[in-house]
Amino acid sequence: MWEIINEKFKKYPARIRVAEKMIELGLSVHEDGKIYCGNLKISDKALAKASNVDRRAIKSTIEVIQEDSELFDLFSNIIPAGTLLKNIAKTVDLGVIEIEVGSDNEGVLAATTSLIAKNGINIRQAYAEDSEMQESPILTVITDNPINGDLLSEFLKIKGVNRVSIY
Repeated sequence: MWEIINEKFKKYPARIRVAEKMIELGLSVHEDGKIYCGNLKISDKALAKASNVDRRAIKSTIEVIQEDSELFDLFSNIIPAGTLLKNIAKTVDLGVIEIEVGSDNEGVLAATTSLIAKNGINIRQAYAEDSEMQESPILTVITDNPINGDLLSEFLKIKGVNRVSIY
């Protein structure tokens, strides 16, 4: 996906920033040339501000996406992922595990969920940042109950884990 985006917009860093922000936020381009989050229309001005670009960069990015079948297929099919419970977990008595991974992160999600399951803890939600977009991606796991700090050392033993926070 990133190879396609970088190739199509390589001469236009502002357009790359717009495309990255759209993917980060789950924004799609519809046939009408408008940007949506689900069925909510997003203004060019709002996306320009969030992407730190001029509104003209939004318009030109949309035009390129609409004219390129490969890009349109990609950007017209993006679906927002929904609410990440991390920031409200404490309020609703859920647990949060944040695991920073390095470049060698193959199998971290499987090992993490296995360790959690082995300890009889139910996972409510899991979210992994894109390792191609983030220098140090974070795997966030939300559990039905706060996690015991004793598991911290077990998470750190997982190959590819750099840092763990439990709260």
